[in-house]
Amino acid sequence: MKDIDMQLQITELGLIPVVVLDDAKDAKPLAEALCEGGLPCAEVTFRTDAAQDGIRIISEEYPDMLVGAGTVLTIDQVERAVWAGAKFIVSPGFDPEIVDYCLKKEIPVFPGCITPSEIAQAVKRGLRTVKFFPAAQSGGVGMINALAAPYVGLKFMPTGGVNPKNLSEYLSCKSVIACGGSWMVKGELVRAGEFDKIKEMTKEAVALVKEIRSK
Repeated sequence: MKDIDMQLQITELGLIPVVVLDDAKDAKPLAEALCEGGLPCAEVTFRTDAAQDGIRIISEEYPDMLVGAGTVLTIDQVERAVWAGAKFIVSPGFDPEIVDYCLKKEIPVFPGCITPSEIAQAVKRGLRTVKFFPAAQSGGVGMINALAAPYVGLKFMPTGGVNPKNLSEYLSCKSVIACGGSWMVKGELVRAGEFDKIKEMTKEAVALVKEIRSK
């Protein structure tokens, strides 16, 4: 039931900050900024050597925060991420080996799916939510609606090219439970230590999600 609980938590948030950490020392102040900004969640991408330690620090310092690992490409990365405290796994594409491993270990996993064939494999395995990446380059909401039509009940988390200008279009789609975005946690802001700025931008993002959903 972990995946159902995770889906509910992510749906409630509506927005998942996609984080790239170049230095693990930035993990704690970044997590603090996100929590104080009203968005206690982060998808830390495994694109850097600091990702594993960053996830560990966040999970230790903020145990109630929903922290996951993104851009996961191998089972080794899954194991390292979960060891560090990741509560969910996100992969850019549909890798059967990774998905099957996560399901066997009861680790919530959200693989990237942009074609009917990939979605068919996800549905076959009982997945209820998939990542839609890269969203903007893959047809956006129009493509999501087209894919959702034959796969009734499947939910999507579009990531890639999502920003404040098109967030409303995505979140207004009934098949979208949340979006992945990085505009409030841009790499240059993290590297510059501008965590107050990140907190304010996070607050603005949270307010935008509430505004969109109140319509």
